[in-house]
Amino acid sequence: MNLVEEEEVSFEEPTFAPWDGRRVPVLLLGGYLGAGKTTVINEILARADVPIAVFVNDVGQINIDARLIERQAGDTLDLTGGCVCCSLKNGFLEAFDQLRSRATPPELVVVELSGIANPSAAAAFASTPGFSLDSIIVLVDLDQFLDREDETSVVADAVRAQVRSADLLLLTKRDLVSDGRVERVTSRLRELTPGTPIVLADSAHSIAGLVGLGARRPVLQIGDGTSLFDQHTTSLVPIGGTMHRSALESLVANLPSEVVRAKGIVQIETGELMVVQVVGKRRSIEPLPMAESTEPTDLVVVTATRI
Repeated sequence: MNLVEEEEVSFEEPTFAPWDGRRVPVLLLGGYLGAGKTTVINEILARADVPIAVFVNDVGQINIDARLIERQAGDTLDLTGGCVCCSLKNGFLEAFDQLRSRATPPELVVVELSGIANPSAAAAFASTPGFSLDSIIVLVDLDQFLDREDETSVVADAVRAQVRSADLLLLTKRDLVSDGRVERVTSRLRELTPGTPIVLADSAHSIAGLVGLGARRPVLQIGDGTSLFDQHTTSLVPIGGTMHRSALESLVANLPSEVVRAKGIVQIETGELMVVQVVGKRRSIEPLPMAESTEPTDLVVVTATRI
């Protein structure tokens, strides 16, 4: 299935920057059919305390909890907490255009990709005006992955493309498999994509915490109750004012290999604010646009036991 359905619609990429130039981070959530994407999205929506937009391939095909829906108009669902859910059935960029028409931007956009979509193909669209790619997280079904990735499987190429595109791989359905199956899946994933962090997702609750950290303002915890990170350890690395660029680069480069997510805003010696972003094996330090200026933060770091 392509990102754009067979019935195309006309669309022109906007040349203006909405929301006074502010960019909203976009997280691409991939994984083959049945990997658990819908469960994760419902968990995010149920516990979010910031506006989060969700794009899905077809609103009618995702089982969003009715308690989370306030109103439906065409291809858009208005969700509780100021969130919105847009269908991708009329085109990926048109869904972004629907969101651009809103006066207030969300803190994060989560795109639930088709079960056979290659997230790499969607990455370029995630940086359309007003948005920027945050990360690609792919769920891997421990119970089904090896069968689907087998050379004789008709979906093997699609499954391999998904895992190779990921910044972070999260293993799901742990309760359905033996320890031996976990080891075999992990071994195969390391062959397919060396260096990509592989994390055993103990629950949708836990995954939602990792996804929520992608919001424009770093979020330690989404909503009330117990920590969303479950077996993950969340900590703060104090910045303590201005840092030299070289010291900041050294700090990020030397974060422990167990770190799977980190985010913060740091002021360097020139007075410029920098966005620090770590997701899986991808690490970046980029200038914060003037439209997004905010106070510097400590570095929020999420560490998980690797497989």
